[in-house]
Amino acid sequence: MNIRIQPLNKPDGICWQVCFANNSVTFRSEAEARQFVATLESRLQAPHRLPLPEQRVAS
Repeated sequence: MNIRIQPLNKPDGICWQVCFANNSVTFRSEAEARQFVATLESRLQAPHRLPLPEQRVAS
């Protein structure tokens, strides 16, 4: 997944935006944005088990 961090110039100062998978989240500081990215990447890389066919719920 392509994840970008970019500064945004707002009338009340600079904030930071994280863009990923057609989504964006804005943060007050670069440190907050980088922490979010670190958490997101660790969750994406975590092992995930697929449910067994009998565990799937029909929609």
